[in-house]
Amino acid sequence: MELFSQQDENYKRRILPAGQSIRIGIEAGVRQGWDEWLLGQRAKANKSSFIGMKSFGASAPAEVLFSHFGITPDEIVSETKNLL
Repeated sequence: MELFSQQDENYKRRILPAGQSIRIGIEAGVRQGWDEWLLGQRAKANKSSFIGMKSFGASAPAEVLFSHFGITPDEIVSETKNLL
């Protein structure tokens, strides 16, 4: 996110266009920091979502945590379809 925020405005607008494009942040971590890109920068709240951890402190093998928090290909596809 830090590198992206340093880019010029033309580049950011090409990557994150205004309007009806959907935005989904996917991270094996918490949402903190994502709202600038999911909800700001000319975004629409009803076209944005985050797939990742919803709390701190979970400890287990990655595949268990990914399943528990819905960080899976199926969830990504489902959320994308919901936003279209």
